[in-house]
Amino acid sequence: MNDINQNVNGGSVFRVDKFVVPAAAREEILVKVKTTHELLRQQQGFVQDFLLEQFSGPGEFNLVTIVEWESQAAVDKVVPIVKAAHERIAFNPQETIARLGVRADIANYQRIPEA
Repeated sequence: MNDINQNVNGGSVFRVDKFVVPAAAREEILVKVKTTHELLRQQQGFVQDFLLEQFSGPGEFNLVTIVEWESQAAVDKVVPIVKAAHERIAFNPQETIARLGVRADIANYQRIPEA
């Protein structure tokens, strides 16, 4: 597996966050996610994003966010911006996830080259 900060194919990087969100935590998590995505949409290198909620099927992750960035360089630039914005509003994502009993699977992805 490639290092998390390495995009061997170049091009777009997809940040995919998958969450198992208890019903009681849904509204608070959605507010935090939407606030963060508003900031992401304003950043250089942002391409598009999706906020998806499972409505059927046996999968365990009921909330998924996907953000496409132009490059790994764009991702690297936005990380400290998001961290600083969260600090300004006293939002600690790890603490919030733990407090609400949310499970998260977070990673960067790249497209598989076509044959």
